[in-house]
Amino acid sequence: MDATASGTPTIQYHNTFLTSQLPLLLLPLLYQHSKGGNAIALGNLHPGEFPLAANPSIVLHVLTACNLDPQDLAKLEATCSFFRQPANFAPDFELSISELAALDMCQKRGQLGHGTTEEEWRPRQIRSLQGIRIVQAAAGAGRTMLISDAGKVYAFGKDSFGETEYGVQGSKLVTTPQLVESLKDIFVVQAAIGNFFTAVLSREGRVYTFSWGNDSKLGHQTEPNDVEPHPLLGALENVPVVQIAAGYCYLLALACQPNGMSVYSVGCGLGGKLGHGSRTDEKQPRLIEQFQLLNLQPMVVAAGAWHAAVVGQDGRVCTWGWGRYGCLGHGNEECESVPKVVEALSNVKAVHVATGDYTTFVVSDDGDVYSFGCGESASLGHSTATDGQGNRHANVLAPELVTSLKQVNERVVQISLTNSIYWNAHTFALTESGKLYAFGAGDKGQLGIELVANQTERGNPEQVDIDLR
Repeated sequence: MDATASGTPTIQYHNTFLTSQLPLLLLPLLYQHSKGGNAIALGNLHPGEFPLAANPSIVLHVLTACNLDPQDLAKLEATCSFFRQPANFAPDFELSISELAALDMCQKRGQLGHGTTEEEWRPRQIRSLQGIRIVQAAAGAGRTMLISDAGKVYAFGKDSFGETEYGVQGSKLVTTPQLVESLKDIFVVQAAIGNFFTAVLSREGRVYTFSWGNDSKLGHQTEPNDVEPHPLLGALENVPVVQIAAGYCYLLALACQPNGMSVYSVGCGLGGKLGHGSRTDEKQPRLIEQFQLLNLQPMVVAAGAWHAAVVGQDGRVCTWGWGRYGCLGHGNEECESVPKVVEALSNVKAVHVATGDYTTFVVSDDGDVYSFGCGESASLGHSTATDGQGNRHANVLAPELVTSLKQVNERVVQISLTNSIYWNAHTFALTESGKLYAFGAGDKGQLGIELVANQTERGNPEQVDIDLR
């Protein structure tokens, strides 16, 4: 609907955030003034109505994550009654959606583990963990989990999972690492954090999950605030697992069987990201059979928010799931419901793969790095112009060599990236000598590099002042 043609003026928002900052979830909901002064969303609605009013937790999640300016939140309240009325969320049921978003952004989430909610621009050791050797870390949207060499799990950040989706705000903030008591009898070697759940892998190869919500996605019949681990049974009951990977609402497990390695998936099947040739959910782990047809032995598995990837023993890379922005690397944006070999990497022997929201990175055996998918925040590392700008925000539909990492003159052995393209997307590259390089969004200090002037991101990798040897 063209507001100008209809003679109704559109609302001018501070920083035009409706098109530059909000995710595509809200882009269709552009407001227009009604005669009564309230806003009307596009569509055949009455004044003051809002399509997402039936599930305000989604709106709260978007407003909080986008880090909108106070002026933006105030204008939302001024132009639509939906944003003014009490949201009926804890801790204060009288607060509106806009007020809750402002409160959450002010409080932050305490997920750095230093006992405060302050942002940090440089790496800082967590003092409360001195004397404890950490062997693995998992960072989620609102919480962090650390695994010690003794198999203990420490967690901090928000104290609940899927809180905005289920209307449970989880007002408690854990700002220093706390031992997860419910896992004290399990020797944990890996943790993976999804949006609705956490999964841990035991030394014996058993997978445990908790906090999947009350719709029993995994057949556990759990509640949103359930913190008791539940073993993932079904097809994996007697099959040892060696690696797990968590997406937004699904889980992948790399398992060891007598005839070789295999991958199982469970959870939400939208977009075909479970790899079974359909888009249906799976409440129990199910073997992905396509690897047998491809004669590919999976060795590394990665779960992005909406797509997945595997590296085979022969160095081939397979991707599947949502193909938006080219994140599958097949030269298009089509979805794939079964694993498909990335033909553009046929001359590359891959040893590592990492996936984000709609981004994918592949590391070859000679240390070269290839990336593809969404170029938001310059997190793909493709900045080739002499002025440092270039076309670094462009989407990449097929694998491209990250030439900026070639300039560090070291072999890259691992890539780690965020599961978000809409805000604060950033990437880390680890070299074989233990040096860490960062690029992408850095406005919250997440690169470990203090930016100057009005900088919000780094297009080229910069070394982080930390020794990881």
